[in-house]
Amino acid sequence: MSILHVQNLSHGFGDRAIFNNVSFRLLKGEHVGFIGANGEGKSTFMNIITGHLQPDEGKIEWNKNVKVGYLDQHTVLDKGMTIRDVLKSAFSHLFEQEDKMNHICDNMGDASPEELDQMMEELGEIQDLLTTHDFYIIDAKVDEVGRALGLEDIGFDKDVTELSGGQRTKVLLGKLLLEKPDILLLDEPTNYLDESHIEWLKRYLIDYENAFILISHDIPFLNSVINLIYHVENAAIDRYVGNYEKFEEIYSMKRAQLEAAYKKQQQEIGDLKDFVARNKARVSTRNMAMSRQKKLDKMDIIELGKDKPKPEFVFKEARAASRYIFETKDLVIGYDEPLSKPLTLQMERGQKLALTGANGIGKTTLLKSILGIIPPLSGTTVLGDYLFTGYFEQEKKYTENITCIDELWKEFPSYTQYEVRSALAKCGLTNKHIESMVKVLSGGEQAKVRLCKLINRESNVLLLDEPTNHLDVDAKEELKRALKAYKGSILLICHEPEFYEDLATDVWNCESWTTKQI
Repeated sequence: MSILHVQNLSHGFGDRAIFNNVSFRLLKGEHVGFIGANGEGKSTFMNIITGHLQPDEGKIEWNKNVKVGYLDQHTVLDKGMTIRDVLKSAFSHLFEQEDKMNHICDNMGDASPEELDQMMEELGEIQDLLTTHDFYIIDAKVDEVGRALGLEDIGFDKDVTELSGGQRTKVLLGKLLLEKPDILLLDEPTNYLDESHIEWLKRYLIDYENAFILISHDIPFLNSVINLIYHVENAAIDRYVGNYEKFEEIYSMKRAQLEAAYKKQQQEIGDLKDFVARNKARVSTRNMAMSRQKKLDKMDIIELGKDKPKPEFVFKEARAASRYIFETKDLVIGYDEPLSKPLTLQMERGQKLALTGANGIGKTTLLKSILGIIPPLSGTTVLGDYLFTGYFEQEKKYTENITCIDELWKEFPSYTQYEVRSALAKCGLTNKHIESMVKVLSGGEQAKVRLCKLINRESNVLLLDEPTNHLDVDAKEELKRALKAYKGSILLICHEPEFYEDLATDVWNCESWTTKQI
């Protein structure tokens, strides 16, 4: 049974086509991976099918009575609501039924025998509904999902308006999973999850009996949960049965066949044009030349899709730092309360350290404490000499009306426009992206702008907080290559083992020193 049917969808921004006459169909129980390079329109598609964005052309048809659950990170959370309140709001329809049941019970004393029979029947129906939907174990279900996503560590009673972007995403994801809709729409749900939470979500989605559409650049995660791929490229959407590995195999074969057909056709076109040019003026061969020209005019020309610019990250390196990058003595990090035991750590020149462990235990806080962005609760940090640090923040909100060009020019005012454009192009951004406002770009394109600023400033120490979030496969592979080639020191927070395992010289599991309960 078809849950969602998209017909002849076209959409664009300015003169840039995002989709051109595409169609899409989702059937009951399908687990779809929605993939494509940064900026191809994956999140735009989600916004169109959920009604947040009107397409230029086309028809979006949902099956009647389908309950859609969308992980929308822009959802407004009201001040005064706790994490537990938001999670329990997933069952608001059941609480409404309970209120209805209580109202019926309150009015039973004044009811006639006939009305009483009707009330008893309605009470029985509501009671069955509440029992079927596990109403009486809601608290246990909320606790289970909250623990699985690390929300218990934050505190179920914490006001949701005090949460970070990543914590908000976890709360919204938890509410969505508790709602158990007929279709889940998930836009990069693993970005703010650590390894244990990703593993839990993986098991959840594998066993999920309803349909879902998943946008993700985490290939191992994607591979394990989906059975169908829709690939977005050059304003088109193509369907592939199987997981990501199967898609890669068929896609490369199709591309090779298309390129072979294109070369063959170009050769034929060249031969025909040559024959027409040489023979159209001769009386004896004019008819043959006209026949060849007609063949040329009727030919369906094969077009190769434009290759997306591949990023090229080369970090500018400063002079060598001193032997020790930093040394801490009895350092206790935190805000209102300690997040760590007293830490005595040191990092030497040339080390590439990966910080791992559950979310919320202080990995980012440690980075900021070392940089001096936030003061420690106690203890000391001594930084080495001749340090030129580059810092990549996990989250950055762009609200100003500023283009990519101006954003980079602010950082490097001595650059010419040509140098600014070249620097952004090397990071995999097209001319249209470069001239766009930063705030309208996709998360992956914004990350490339921030990486562009980082690689063009000389450094000998890089502090990177989840740099792979939002990046597509090509950008992720190129970043890994660049970091392996980097001769400086690296302190990296990352939840993807396949990214850091053969890059890091050492892995620090921060769960061994945290004061938070894991």
